[in-house]
Amino acid sequence: MWYPVGMKTRQQALDLLYTYTKTPNLRKHALAVEAAMRAYARKFGEDEELWGITGLLHDFDYEQNPTPDKHPMVGVGILQEQGYPEEMIYAIKAHAEYLGVPCLSLLDKTLFAVDELAGFIVAVALVKPGKSLAEVDPPSVRKMLKDKAFARSVNREDIVQGATDLGVDLNEHIAFVIQAMSGIAADLGLAPQTSP
Repeated sequence: MWYPVGMKTRQQALDLLYTYTKTPNLRKHALAVEAAMRAYARKFGEDEELWGITGLLHDFDYEQNPTPDKHPMVGVGILQEQGYPEEMIYAIKAHAEYLGVPCLSLLDKTLFAVDELAGFIVAVALVKPGKSLAEVDPPSVRKMLKDKAFARSVNREDIVQGATDLGVDLNEHIAFVIQAMSGIAADLGLAPQTSP
């Protein structure tokens, strides 16, 4: 099936992601953010393909350009050259708070709100006995958010601010993103283990 997003398909976006991102965990992060973005697009009645591909490509240049002076602007240049939509490119710039690009649209705010949270939810799932999303719920995420030593690279303030800017309760936001990611739990390596 062909989905136009600035004349780009999801498969073209996936190919771009895989060209620049070789690390399995970074690829999984892109898929997790894509799933959350698609779910919010459906909830808000927005363009699911545009939102999903924005989530998929928001960090595609990070592995090769992990410093603030390069990420995400190297990726932004590539996306512009390839003709991706300006609203998507703007949202990707806005998700990097250090650039000082304000989140204006619902797309911008949603990408910012789900990015750090998706990564944190994965971290919480990985410390559960079965290492699955099925074991993760809002109370367990909130508990781990209070532990500053856990997943210390995750910016807790961004998670709280993201929910506030979206106008959603933090617990509801966490539950919504867990549910969205659960739909692709196997792709994330976080599906419940079945006994042989």
